[in-house]
Amino acid sequence: MSDNRTFTAAMVQMRTGLMPEPSLAQATRLIRQAAANGADYVQTPEVSNMMQLNRKALFEHLQSEENDASLKAYRALAAELKIHIHVGSLALRFSDEKAVNRSFLIGPEGNVLASYDKIHMFDIELPDGESYRESANYQPGETAVISDLPWGRVGLTICYDVRFPALYRALAESGAYFITVPSAFTRKTGEAHWHVLLRARAIETGCFVFAAAQAGLHENKRETYGHSLIIDPWGEILAEGDVEPGIIMATIDPAKVETARRAIPSLQHGRRFGVADPKAGPDHLHLVRGSA
Repeated sequence: MSDNRTFTAAMVQMRTGLMPEPSLAQATRLIRQAAANGADYVQTPEVSNMMQLNRKALFEHLQSEENDASLKAYRALAAELKIHIHVGSLALRFSDEKAVNRSFLIGPEGNVLASYDKIHMFDIELPDGESYRESANYQPGETAVISDLPWGRVGLTICYDVRFPALYRALAESGAYFITVPSAFTRKTGEAHWHVLLRARAIETGCFVFAAAQAGLHENKRETYGHSLIIDPWGEILAEGDVEPGIIMATIDPAKVETARRAIPSLQHGRRFGVADPKAGPDHLHLVRGSA
């Protein structure tokens, strides 16, 4: 392991398939490679266990958290390798009608340090005809989650959450030095927004951003963007993947967080404010704006 001043972070870039077993084998091979190269913290992408667009097939293979073989295997692997493994997310059974998209931070003893259910659902129709209705299958989370690593506090988010900056400010104000954004961005939205959104979240919060990504053309015919990123608190990209499965790594110096926040102390300058006409604008903004 690294000393307490710096550590090595690795992002595992995957091309998750339709079934959990081969996806787990792919991730395990890459995690072992990262650990052999000196990684202390290793993150996998969103939905590391399976990417099923067909609802019937998804629910046929969903397991509860208690029974999920992938989670058990990741916990055993973390204990074997004596590293922190952050499973970007697993699709798990929530009820007979709903799944959850749940992230797990696992410690070097194999214990689950924290879990987080994705709050914001990706319900969208893209200009090229692609359509996604995540809320049809998944139950959204309701609670932001922050946990402790040996090198500082970490805030957990997943993919589409990145478009909601209030979540990231809340995590930073709660003491996060590192923010995680494991993702499965579409190629279309990734080409347009991936880099700028992640760099913005780093700059706004003065945090490191760790974003392991899905990449390439999957068995379900969905194409994801790849380009896993590690970004420092000044918004500089320390490491970036391409469009193939693999790993990226970088040395992380937590002291850079305080350096960035002293230079731009925006977290200390936030002020409460009202909106002159809280009824103006689309109905879906009313709750955000404080209207009943």
